Amino acid sequence: MRFDSYHPTINMIYFTAAILMPIISHHPVFLLIGYLSAFLYSVKLGGLRTLVFDLCLIPLTGLYAGIYAGYHHFGVTDLGQNLIGNSITWESLVYGWMIGVTIATELMLFSCVFRIVSSDKIGYLLGRVSPKLSLFLAILLRSVPRIRQQAAAINTVQCGIGRGINQGSTFQRLRNLLRVFSITITWALENFVESATSMKSRGYLLSGRTAFSIYRFDNRDRAYVLLLTLCLVLLAMAILLDQTAVSYDPVIVVNRITGMSYIFYAACAVLYLSPLALQLFGEVKYRLHTNPHFYGKM
Repeated sequence: MRFDSYHPTINMIYFTAAILMPIISHHPVFLLIGYLSAFLYSVKLGGLRTLVFDLCLIPLTGLYAGIYAGYHHFGVTDLGQNLIGNSITWESLVYGWMIGVTIATELMLFSCVFRIVSSDKIGYLLGRVSPKLSLFLAILLRSVPRIRQQAAAINTVQCGIGRGINQGSTFQRLRNLLRVFSITITWALENFVESATSMKSRGYLLSGRTAFSIYRFDNRDRAYVLLLTLCLVLLAMAILLDQTAVSYDPVIVVNRITGMSYIFYAACAVLYLSPLALQLFGEVKYRLHTNPHFYGKM
């Protein structure tokens, strides 16, 4: 039941909608829902390292808001002046903070994309549209972790002869870093040539070639598509009814909150939190399957 086990088309629809929503609307409620959901889901997938990265984004959003308000002058609520004498208004500060939150949300969502959408899924999605492009992207994405592993192996070997990137003086470390980088680039170029030769031998340039796929669209995928469709229809209604529109110039104006507004907020929350809920449900189901006494410990 984990979200990464669903059909690649569903992954593409979800991340496309989740990434476009903060760009389309700078409404505070929708932005807050997207930000908190992306924060929780990215931490769930990435662990402690991602948590540190997401927490570092919080002061950066405030810093961006201050810089934006110092160089963009609109609004009527004057808060003071910056070091060079430019006026800072409440409206420009809030709008800058909204942009910062949008950027932070997009970064966290893309960190989830990199963990959910594998090279196999990219190859499947692009295989019918452009087989050559899909194969090129698959090879490229596969090469990135291999280059990283090879660079670590080269550095380990160099450490054995006293030429590691952490050995010697500052000048020697710089030379050792350049040496490891040069060796890694040489290895990567040779690997690309070998991959191209291998693909050509397997009929890469032949017309009408097909690709094997392990993905099947089952009833579980269809049920989730219905949920996504319902959420997207409600969000489209919110956009058409101007429930996502906000004005920040010259004053902050938000449309009146009605009963339908809460339905739109709930649809946005369901859309963003559904992958996290599926992830948690899948883990609990797996533990119940492997450990029958797990339910009694909860």
